[in-house]
Amino acid sequence: AFLSSFILDSVCWEVVGVVKLWNEWCRTSSTTNVLPTDSFCLFYRLIADPTVLLCQCSCYVAEDQQFQWLEKVFGSMQKKGLQVTILSTCPVADYKTQESTLTLASPFLKALKTKEFQEQVCCPLLEQPNIVRDLPAAVLSYCQVWQIPAVLYQCYTDVIKLDTVTIEAFKPLLSSKVLKSLAKDASESTKVLKKFLTSSETHSNIYI
Repeated sequence: AFLSSFILDSVCWEVVGVVKLWNEWCRTSSTTNVLPTDSFCLFYRLIADPTVLLCQCSCYVAEDQQFQWLEKVFGSMQKKGLQVTILSTCPVADYKTQESTLTLASPFLKALKTKEFQEQVCCPLLEQPNIVRDLPAAVLSYCQVWQIPAVLYQCYTDVIKLDTVTIEAFKPLLSSKVLKSLAKDASESTKVLKKFLTSSETHSNIYI
């Protein structure tokens, strides 16, 4: 939702690839649909600069599929000069701290980076003994092994459904060197954000 609201623009980006998955959490049987669904990873390329790629992964990638996913994605890229930024969210209950998580002002961002990433991060680094998991952790580990500069920004949130506060928690990243030049007009971002939230609320009402 953050990428769609603040970065992606149909005029500036084009869809250039898709990864289709099937596991216990992704039960689609469709093999022709290339629109964003719960079981697809879409890849966008910046039209003005084809070296900039964006992956929007809206599906669950199982542990036994992550290595294949990484090989498919990074195997088609030139690793020299590559830099990776990963955005992810997880429950604040997963955050390990000596103080009570009830007193934490969530949502909040924490960063974890590879040894080769030399730029300044946009938030505090993740403290021990915290860990990251799933696909974001796999991507960061892959980048560490292949000596690719990479940074993971993890948003810890106390809400389940999509909301403005959680999405806008990523806004400090718009000042980073990588995303600064990709950010779109603020008024346009607000419109898209409202659209996402309206869509989310409509979907939630089905279960009321």
